[in-house]
Amino acid sequence: MLDSRSTAYVYYHSVMQPIGYGQMPPEHLDATFAALADPTRRAILARLASGEASVAELAEPFAMSQPAISKHLKVLERAGLISRGRDAQRRPRRLEAKPLAEANEWLERYRQYWEASFQRLDALLDEMKNNEMKAKQKKRVRRKR
Repeated sequence: MLDSRSTAYVYYHSVMQPIGYGQMPPEHLDATFAALADPTRRAILARLASGEASVAELAEPFAMSQPAISKHLKVLERAGLISRGRDAQRRPRRLEAKPLAEANEWLERYRQYWEASFQRLDALLDEMKNNEMKAKQKKRVRRKR
């Protein structure tokens, strides 16, 4: 079991470690999460997960103009979440998985940290429960005498 000093060390070195150890630069993460913050952009990404689509196809389910959809697409493109292809007159958009994978990797570090914290909490609660049960048993033994 880790003490609080060890926990802080593990947290810093697994989550808060400065850039240079294989982590994504913060501006890329910022752009990814900023793009994902909007429900329309998340819906566009969900649609593109099933295959490439034109701006008109992406605009269909939304009650907004094509220029408004284009603005959302620019945000997604700047974040690297989608790319623009060329198919004759069409400019289909496609999903780019790398930024999502990098964001997931970053989030995974936090998940691991919190999972370890919850495991320590579970162990502490089990220990407290066992101590409480032992104390109750001692009281019963004393009453019988």
